[in-house]
Amino acid sequence: MPHEHDDRGPGREPGHPEHWPKLEHEHGPHMMIFRPRYDTLRNPRTQQVFKRLVLETPDWVNVVALTKERRLVVVRQYRFGTSSITLEIPGGVIDQGEAHQDAAVRELREETGFTSARWRYLGCVEPNPAVHTNLCHHWLAEDCERTDELELDHGEDIQIGTLSLDEARGKIHAGEIRHALVITALSRVLDLRPGG
Repeated sequence: MPHEHDDRGPGREPGHPEHWPKLEHEHGPHMMIFRPRYDTLRNPRTQQVFKRLVLETPDWVNVVALTKERRLVVVRQYRFGTSSITLEIPGGVIDQGEAHQDAAVRELREETGFTSARWRYLGCVEPNPAVHTNLCHHWLAEDCERTDELELDHGEDIQIGTLSLDEARGKIHAGEIRHALVITALSRVLDLRPGG
């Protein structure tokens, strides 16, 4: 069997990249939901030095909220990045010092007025490890009921709705639900395969 070309350099284990030594870093200005940081690092393979952007970002939370009728609670809102109205699930930024389950309970109540006594952790993902430092935690809330008024901040304008699970699958396959973190959270609860 032919050997692949090996340009890892001396002392490198086959198939495993190494951590890049950080030589220095500097911060940019705070920018609401993240703070830019510029890290200067050395590539252990080539020994070349690079300056890379890192966005120091608080952790996020998403909530898959199901009513007693097993309908999915959804939110529609305008998103600045894509200049479009999106169809998503409740979620948001975890406050400093706040536990991610507490943030999930708070975000569900504030954005939708729904509350639940049945919560289950679905795990977390790294939204974009190429530049972001944070995690997004996914929570499942079951038997949700509308008990509260919305508590939207001045920068939010949200419309609440519910979908059957089949409708949610259909909207994902039709491209009406496109937010990657929303689809990831839903995939931990629903079979998202066509016809699933």
